[in-house]
Amino acid sequence: MPDISLTMVVVLCLTALAAGWIDAVVGGGGLLLLPVLLLGLPNSGSAAQYALGTNKAVAIVGTTGAAVTYARKAPVDVGTAVRIGLAALVGSSAGALVAAGMSTDVLKPVVMVVLLGVGAFVILKPAFGTAPSTAPVSPRRVLAAIGLAGLGIGFYDGLVGPGTGTFLVLALTALLHLDLVTASATAKIVNCCTNAGALAMFAWQGTVYWQLAALMAVFNLVGGMVGAHTALKKGSGFVRIVLLTVVFALVANLAYQQWLA
Repeated sequence: MPDISLTMVVVLCLTALAAGWIDAVVGGGGLLLLPVLLLGLPNSGSAAQYALGTNKAVAIVGTTGAAVTYARKAPVDVGTAVRIGLAALVGSSAGALVAAGMSTDVLKPVVMVVLLGVGAFVILKPAFGTAPSTAPVSPRRVLAAIGLAGLGIGFYDGLVGPGTGTFLVLALTALLHLDLVTASATAKIVNCCTNAGALAMFAWQGTVYWQLAALMAVFNLVGGMVGAHTALKKGSGFVRIVLLTVVFALVANLAYQQWLA
């Protein structure tokens, strides 16, 4: 366990619970969890790497729980999701190797820019993901999803991480003509693979606080399973509202930490 207070451990566990719920509904739970880890873990030259590695060890548990919950009730094309996921595993492993040289000061501005891009896109496209298309998906679109959602977003997941689930939902909705709920379900399967690839690299580098991650993972699992049930019950309109709320709340929080705190 890292040298942190009991109060911070409680804060991290409750954050993991909330992040699991958010990640299951719309993706991007790491956007909440990673900044808190960056604040809570001991401040050292390798703090960013330990935050990234511990985040992956927590997230893979909640993501898997959400994926199982979704797969039982949502119309997920598991075969396509697995193919994208295998490409994502390769991409995330490569990204995790590159991440070894990144610092906390670099991570926060990158996450803010990414968040603003997501929020702008969703606002400008109000009908995006409200209903699935009835047109068949061509093999070319599936290959594009494997390349963009798999290799591309997978690499980002290993390199930075936060927002991966959200980007997967957006990419899968756009490329495969899915509604937001089905895209969230598919993204969870893909995200399991990206988390596995990145976690393997962080574990190999020795930058995971395993005891802390195991404790937080229990809370993240509960949040993930509850979140998946909520999204299935409430539908795409609810998912869109949660997405925008999460995006702009986190932009404000990160901006405060970067320039005002």
